[in-house]
Amino acid sequence: MNRLPEPQQPTATPAGQPTPEVLRKAAEVAAAVDAVYHGPTSYRDHSPLPAIGPTPPVAQPGQPPMSQKAADISGLMKASSLPIFALGTAATGTLWASGHANPLVIAFICAAPPTLAIALSRLMKGVKQAVEATPTEHHHHYNAPVYQDHRSVNTQTRGVWATTRNELPR
Repeated sequence: MNRLPEPQQPTATPAGQPTPEVLRKAAEVAAAVDAVYHGPTSYRDHSPLPAIGPTPPVAQPGQPPMSQKAADISGLMKASSLPIFALGTAATGTLWASGHANPLVIAFICAAPPTLAIALSRLMKGVKQAVEATPTEHHHHYNAPVYQDHRSVNTQTRGVWATTRNELPR
């Protein structure tokens, strides 16, 4: 008769110890994580860009490129559009509700805000120019006696043969 080998009882892993398959999968995950952390996270291309090329410019989101003055005026127009719209809507509603929508009154209502805005802008521009044109304050310091001569000349021109006589006051 054939002799069979002794049957062996399969042994369990000790309590709390991972199986070889779990160890293999953990090593694979650790290797994948290490590969991600050791690779480059960004890249900067230092090659010079072409100054002129066939590719058209790409529109960027946000406000279009413009000068600082144009951007300021654009922001001012955006900021003033809502109050003007609200006032116009209120005036239109009032006229419509009253039933007295006189075209001349509507023309005055529509023309008044721009006229006032233009007048105020001109006034502010004039004030700004006047402030810029004022001379700076000068202080003079003298280390000797100073004599100041203040004279006033009165001029009278009379007669057919216009004769101007500069005389001191009496």
